[in-house]
Amino acid sequence: MAQRLKGLSVAILATDNFEQAELTSPKEALEQAGATVRILSARPGQIRGMKHDEKADSFPVDQSWNDAEPGDYAGVVIPGGVFNSDVIRMEEGARRFVQAIHDQGKPVAVICHGAWLLVSAGLVDGKQLTSWPSLQDDIRNAGGNWVDEEVVLDGNLITSRKPDDLPAFNEKLIAALATVEKSDTPSAAQAT
Repeated sequence: MAQRLKGLSVAILATDNFEQAELTSPKEALEQAGATVRILSARPGQIRGMKHDEKADSFPVDQSWNDAEPGDYAGVVIPGGVFNSDVIRMEEGARRFVQAIHDQGKPVAVICHGAWLLVSAGLVDGKQLTSWPSLQDDIRNAGGNWVDEEVVLDGNLITSRKPDDLPAFNEKLIAALATVEKSDTPSAAQAT
């Protein structure tokens, strides 16, 4: 898998109180595959992760999603965490960023409660996806077909339920990103 994604940049969108494993595991897998990974949030500084219901580590934000250019990225990852997901879904800049990546046909990978952002961005109608089980009514009410599976790929949407699904989620994400043409995105050195 080494260097399979060399030359690609991937965004991770998060706010404070994201589920830490759902950011760190994909980030590590993507970097091991050669991708450049950048954490985007509402504003520069630091964001804090959670390990379930306990505060965890802080991570530097590389750029605001309001200043980032979606075309510079080969795909986007959205970790869960109840508090993170409830806040990020209300952020217009996050919704716009995810919609743009989706409209470009690039992978949009979401785990756990992160699917709330897909609902608020209007991206689940007619799609099959999974999430933390408590979101199934939200997804169905938004026109999606919720299923209880480890990882689901529908078009360019990749969804998983929980941290236990991360190995399958990461594998599916890397496989999807490997199909993105390197010429579709600027090199990591050009990404701002």
